Amino acid sequence: MKRELEKILDSTHDAMIAIDKHNFITLFNKSAERLTKISAADALGQPVQIIVENTRLPVILETGVSELNQKQQLNDITIITNRMPILSDDGEILGAVAIFRDISEIIELAEQITNLNQIRETLEATINATQDAISVVDADGIGVLINPAYTRMTGYTNEDIIGKNCTVDLAEGESVHLEVLKTGKPVKGKTLKVGPKRKDVIAEAAPIIVNGVVKGSVAIIHDLTEVNEIYRKLDQAKKIIRSLEAKYTFDDIIGGSEILHYAIEKAKIAAETPATVILRGESGTGKELFAHAIHNASNRKYAQFVRVNCAAINENLLESELFGYEEGAFTGASKGGKMGLFEKANGGTIFLDEIGELSLNTQAKLLRVLQEKEILKVGGTKPVPIDVRVITATNVDLEKAIKEQRFRQDLYYRLNVVPIYIPALRERLEDMDLLVKHLINRFNQEYGRSVERVSDSVLEIIKSYDWPGNVRELENFVGRAMINIRMHEYLLTALHLPQLSLGVPNINQNLGKVAQKIEMLGSDNTLEYRVAAFEKFHIEAILEKNQGNREASAKELGISLRTLYYKLNKLNRELRIEKNEIL
Repeated sequence: MKRELEKILDSTHDAMIAIDKHNFITLFNKSAERLTKISAADALGQPVQIIVENTRLPVILETGVSELNQKQQLNDITIITNRMPILSDDGEILGAVAIFRDISEIIELAEQITNLNQIRETLEATINATQDAISVVDADGIGVLINPAYTRMTGYTNEDIIGKNCTVDLAEGESVHLEVLKTGKPVKGKTLKVGPKRKDVIAEAAPIIVNGVVKGSVAIIHDLTEVNEIYRKLDQAKKIIRSLEAKYTFDDIIGGSEILHYAIEKAKIAAETPATVILRGESGTGKELFAHAIHNASNRKYAQFVRVNCAAINENLLESELFGYEEGAFTGASKGGKMGLFEKANGGTIFLDEIGELSLNTQAKLLRVLQEKEILKVGGTKPVPIDVRVITATNVDLEKAIKEQRFRQDLYYRLNVVPIYIPALRERLEDMDLLVKHLINRFNQEYGRSVERVSDSVLEIIKSYDWPGNVRELENFVGRAMINIRMHEYLLTALHLPQLSLGVPNINQNLGKVAQKIEMLGSDNTLEYRVAAFEKFHIEAILEKNQGNREASAKELGISLRTLYYKLNKLNRELRIEKNEIL
């Protein structure tokens, strides 16, 4: 019987230690051995204080008072223990017993459960806080969760969805949840109608997979009404930006020449005032670039910038385009009339390009706008006040046009408040290096090239040409040259250059003239003689180009004035040729 009792005590999961009334250990089961890491053979018959550190069994023996559900550390584990006295039938204390178990795993599990609860609560709070409408179903397609955004969008509440089939909210279309549960794959961009108001939505859904098994589906739906409204506002914003857009600033004007610097400084000063500006200069010099920069440097930069090419609009339409018209002003007039470009530019800047092409009739109406600061629509009787900064540009000789009675003198005085002359390219040759570098960088990106340098001969050819089309022609010229370059080439040479326009003096013509002169030198074909002849004739060609100005010629040749005189005297002596024999 005793043996059987020992077997029962050893098989229990709870550890047991018992002592007699003299504090000697009388029971030490297998679980006690496992938790204390002390064998029963070493413990039995020993005083409990020696075997179990900090034991309270002697206290129980002395007081006879039980201590239940006490938590404490035992070595590296946490235990919960019940300590009780062992009493005889007549109440005498015969000993004490401690029954305890390891609760470390239970504490860890409790912490995990707590963490899981926190994660679940955080996840639910996140889903409820998001503005996207979310619904979740289980593996059978039954609703298990929706968030407040879903209710706001569809009108359905938890009672309508939770525990119901996932198709309950559909007014038109196929359930994305069912498709996900069927295929196990995400679904995107499905157009559906949901809710009692048949709201248009776009839905996307993804499977919930646990251990490789599809356990449900989560869907997000977006209100197409809001999306369409966003697109509408975006299109509207793009139109406004296009009409407001003045692309360039003074930083976009390339060059460091004194004459260009003067034009820029004058334009910057003008930008600080509301005064009317007229930009004068040849075609292609960058007048529109200056107009953009003046607007962007003014206090009107956040208002509209409207560009009008006066030469590009039909004369019959120009007046109505500039000033607008009232309903019924003419056959084909739009219902409600039309706002003119001056009215659109109200508060901002209007740039009238090619102002010299306006008819005298339109000039008279423009004069009224500048004088009275109001417009009169075609077919209208009531003036409309406007606040517009006017910038004009022309390559026409307005003074000559006034004499020929093609341009009103009174309008000229109104426009010519701040005249700014934009120099031609041939007047600022020192800017060529910067301009060519800027254009090459731009075409490298556009054409996928890798040009890093330009040969000296290319710059010499470019600087020797008149450029009647100015920057616009230079841009075309460099762009065509870049097309001729192979992808792996890094140097732009004269071999890549397209032919320059005929009829304009340039370095190629000078070289041709030099070659003709050399042919007239006779039979001396030694390299030394021919090279010296080429040098002499090239110097003289440059002198001729500069109308005999030796200082300018020396600068263009890249030598000092003293060296130029020395070379001319030396070459004349060596070649024994007088200038009048070859010119």
